[in-house]
Amino acid sequence: MDLDLNLLETFDALLQEGSVSRAAKRVGLSTPAMSHALARLRATLGDEVLVRAGRDMVPTPRALALKEDVHTALARVRALLRPPEALDLRALTREFRVNATDHVVTVLGAALDTLARREAPGVLLRFLPTATDDAALLRDGSVDLAVGIYADLPPELRRRVLLTDRFVSVLRRGHPAAKGRLDLDTFLALDHLQVAPRGRPGGDLDDLLAARGKRRRVTRAVPYFLSALQLVSESDAVLTISERMARRLAGTFGLVVLETPLPLRPYALSLLWHPRQDSSPEHSWLRQLFVRAAELAAPGLHPGAKTRTGPSPSSRRGRRAVAAAELA
Repeated sequence: MDLDLNLLETFDALLQEGSVSRAAKRVGLSTPAMSHALARLRATLGDEVLVRAGRDMVPTPRALALKEDVHTALARVRALLRPPEALDLRALTREFRVNATDHVVTVLGAALDTLARREAPGVLLRFLPTATDDAALLRDGSVDLAVGIYADLPPELRRRVLLTDRFVSVLRRGHPAAKGRLDLDTFLALDHLQVAPRGRPGGDLDDLLAARGKRRRVTRAVPYFLSALQLVSESDAVLTISERMARRLAGTFGLVVLETPLPLRPYALSLLWHPRQDSSPEHSWLRQLFVRAAELAAPGLHPGAKTRTGPSPSSRRGRRAVAAAELA
């Protein structure tokens, strides 16, 4: 049975007023229009709803039994359709789940903490590792935000560049190769540590080397940036990593930051969310929290930063394309 929800309001007015004319005034209808609505209600319910008793009208037993339920249901519908109240961040108590690497948490964590504690002390930010199915997790609501650099994404996802970064290489302080400029031959002669947050080998550096017919010797691959920085501080290996993170922690780990002897392109980390969250005041605040934290902790954008990952060129033709792009 299809029921016009407008009938719910007229039903409630008739039961509350016990009069067609008074019910009409209550909802802003003419008396004939209310009479027509009463006729529709009678046909829909198979009940007279109101019957005449002298000069008044009284509800039938069924209408009387429905009176409170109808009034409550109408109040709930109105509450659902009412514009959201102003967000009270001080009273907000909820958990937000964010997929991000420890790179993001290290660079933005302190700024996020300062802003969130000041504005919404009852909010819990739960960070989870990035996953190969971040898009699916955003779609089904398992996470609220994801931060990273991705390949192709479902077209419905919202994306905003949050911060940019570039690659540098780090060696432990006192390393023989840490004096002066790091040249390509020395770079390739070293053992390499690699950060692979999603567990995949390769990356921009390996692609660029392959385009030149060269390769590096990766001896350790770890999923976390902090672990890689600790390992390189205790070995003779080299690590190519985010400049923002390297410079932030070089003193802590006793590292020397050097230019990587290859023209690696800067990259952008994007903030991702599902469009169902667009109109949520709480989620809007969360997104702006990350944007403001990035403006404080990672200001400035690197020109030409790439916003998407790409496949490694495995064929000779792919390597030629990369080399041509490098020279263009």
